[in-house]
Amino acid sequence: MDMQKEFPMTQSGYEQLQEELEQLRTVKRPEVVEKIKVARSFGDLSENSEYDAAKDEQGFVEQEITKIEDMLRHAKIIEDSNDNNSVQIGKTVTFKELPDGDQETYQIVGSAEADPFEGKISNESPIAKSLLGARLNDSVNVPLPNGNDMKVEIVSID
Repeated sequence: MDMQKEFPMTQSGYEQLQEELEQLRTVKRPEVVEKIKVARSFGDLSENSEYDAAKDEQGFVEQEITKIEDMLRHAKIIEDSNDNNSVQIGKTVTFKELPDGDQETYQIVGSAEADPFEGKISNESPIAKSLLGARLNDSVNVPLPNGNDMKVEIVSID
């Protein structure tokens, strides 16, 4: 039997996904249905690019709805352990690069809510994998895409 993948996420990440799903169901889906209706009114569907584009968009929307429903169904809400001594999913970690001291801060979240531009990195990313389990003031080697490692020191865990 196939094991279903769990999607670890914070409570706020879960709520964001619920809102996104609701938006897709109540706003985006009806918009696409209307686009299809309008495109059909243009006549011959065999050479109707508006119809083809609307059907493609409908497929994308339905695929997103299915994906989000699956993620919500198999969500595992990360409870805050109140342990700020080790890096865990849901924690915000600040580290400094050694030896130059440049600091970076990321929240480690499940892949479902990862958004690097918002400072949220997936627990499956190489940087998060190397930080998970590390403790305050630990030095950790983080693999870089070029094959080298970057040495960092954990400065804070919140």
